[in-house]
Amino acid sequence: MKKLLAILLILAMTFVMFAACGSSAKDEPASETTEGKDKIVIGGVRSQSGVFAVFDQTAYGPMYRMWADELNKDGGIYVEEYGKKLPVELLIYDDKSDLSTMTRLYERLILEDKVDLLLPPVSTAFLYAAVPIAQKYGYLMIGAEGGSASLKEYIDTNPGFFTTLNFTDTQIPALVEVLQENDITSSYIVYIEDLHGTEYFTAAQEAFGEAGIEIKGSKSVPPDIQDMTPIINDAKATGAQAFLVFAYPDQGFLAVGQSQAMAYNPDVFLIGPGGNADYAVPALGGPEAVEGLMAWGGWNEKSSDKLHDFGAHLREYFADDATFSVDWWGHAPYYVALEVTQQAIEKTGTLDNAKLIEYIRDNHFDTILGDTYFVNNMLAAECYAGNVGQWQGGAYEVIDVGGNRTADPIVPKPAWPAQ
Repeated sequence: MKKLLAILLILAMTFVMFAACGSSAKDEPASETTEGKDKIVIGGVRSQSGVFAVFDQTAYGPMYRMWADELNKDGGIYVEEYGKKLPVELLIYDDKSDLSTMTRLYERLILEDKVDLLLPPVSTAFLYAAVPIAQKYGYLMIGAEGGSASLKEYIDTNPGFFTTLNFTDTQIPALVEVLQENDITSSYIVYIEDLHGTEYFTAAQEAFGEAGIEIKGSKSVPPDIQDMTPIINDAKATGAQAFLVFAYPDQGFLAVGQSQAMAYNPDVFLIGPGGNADYAVPALGGPEAVEGLMAWGGWNEKSSDKLHDFGAHLREYFADDATFSVDWWGHAPYYVALEVTQQAIEKTGTLDNAKLIEYIRDNHFDTILGDTYFVNNMLAAECYAGNVGQWQGGAYEVIDVGGNRTADPIVPKPAWPAQ
């Protein structure tokens, strides 16, 4: 009897041991899944040096860094498949403003670093080159500094690419409406010799022709132009009511400065990227010097309660950063791209890029722009707070015709302050 009890005890202990081992083996993968992942690595190749460094310094750069910083202070993003919040780690490589370096480093982020998500590069041209790489490896890419018809046509073959920044599709029609409303029937156009400038000029030619706005003259300029006086003299001689500069800050600011010196003051004066940022005010001579100057955009702290709070938050967060300047065109759409990414992760409960792409394509999001959604992978036109802005009394106002307007346009533009 004692032998039987001993045998039964040994068998029972063996069963318990096997059961315990079986339980441990069964739980091990779950432990790796929920505890092995300790962060979300988001990689990007962004110009930290070279001619395009200004984009990361002033445009999308401040937005993604603020977003990651504030997420991490709150523990990160909750990812259901891991059962916890995961902090965000940014892995950013410097392409030194070189396109071939940029494409090579994206391959490194994907194949060697095996990042979870990708940030876009700077500028339209770089974005155009990076999107196929993301597509090749099944990564989501939401564009930031970049928008063009060529990128729009890209979407059919690159379904994982989305864009949030408004461009010619909505901006040129909005400008036409503003010009027509103010009886502007003639224009002179300066445009930079690149994809951005050519596209804006081509779109304006078509839209202005249909609207009966005569283009009395046009000039293309290289990025390194140092003197626009001959162009300004030519524009002045045509008597065009609107002087439009479809170019970047260096060229736009040069045009303003030399027009001020030459007392060239058409009824409408618009410059491209750069004129929409707070740094334009001191750079161009102060609030009086930019009064009535138009640029692309836009949004305003009066556009909605959410954008009021967003603007106030930017000023508070960057209060100690003397280099920070609010971008009244891009900062809101850039931040929306980050909000959409975060909400897609939280709603799907995964970092699987294929599932994130599908969710973003088919759903609405609650962002600082309000109800936000994509049509053919482009942010729906009605989601934007504005397309054309104007400096008035030191504030950047949305002057689109319609409900987004925060102030009536000032036309003709006031004279430049005396030199």
